[in-house]
Amino acid sequence: LLMGAGVWEWGRLNGRSFAQSLLGALLWLALCAALWLGGWHLEPHPLLWQLAGTVWILLGVLLVRRGVSGWGLWPVLPRWLAGWSLLALAWLAMVQAHARGVNFLLSLLALVWAADVLAYFAGRALGGRWVHVRLAPSISPGKSWEGVFGGMAGVLLVGGLWRWADRHFALSDASLFTQLAGRGEALWVLSLLVLAAMSVVGDLVESLVKRSAGVKDSSALLPGHGGVLDRVDALLPTLPLAMMLAGMMP
Repeated sequence: LLMGAGVWEWGRLNGRSFAQSLLGALLWLALCAALWLGGWHLEPHPLLWQLAGTVWILLGVLLVRRGVSGWGLWPVLPRWLAGWSLLALAWLAMVQAHARGVNFLLSLLALVWAADVLAYFAGRALGGRWVHVRLAPSISPGKSWEGVFGGMAGVLLVGGLWRWADRHFALSDASLFTQLAGRGEALWVLSLLVLAAMSVVGDLVESLVKRSAGVKDSSALLPGHGGVLDRVDALLPTLPLAMMLAGMMP
């Protein structure tokens, strides 16, 4: 239901009327229900996650490079449907992550939270001191490269602590961090850095869309916190990517 509210917000951000956005959200919920009843939440679908991960990397980089002005050049209908698809993939990835175990899902959420929180504090303390060029000044002027690096360091720290907790408490279902370690330490580090980077891309893409629409928040559905998309933007690319990477593990 919350992701469906995000679909409603997406329609409003892309020039759809209240009624059109509401109808779109209801149809999206019907699609998710059909996927659930069809058993899609129980199947691994590795090719789907590989495609979703590739699309997010290519599309995210393209959108951030083109900036706010580039978003307005896309026709409205493809933008609307693209958001539909990406939100549906994020929802399905979240459901499949939960099916792998609560520990797996919570560790994935914690990865995004760590990247966001540590990036904020690192950016506040060090922003602009090492790299004098801002990350994406036309999209989110407050974000700095130092913040990105701090977020990545935070993800590695949380990942290491979570792996220790998995071993120490002998948890029945392995976390994302432990599962990613199955291919060795180098790939573990690389995977976490990619996920942390893509969480930033998700944040930037949503900021880009909001700037194009001329609004500060995606909606006022969550008093004091903006809208649903404001809370899940970083999860939209990381959920499918995490499922893709987890599917490659032994």
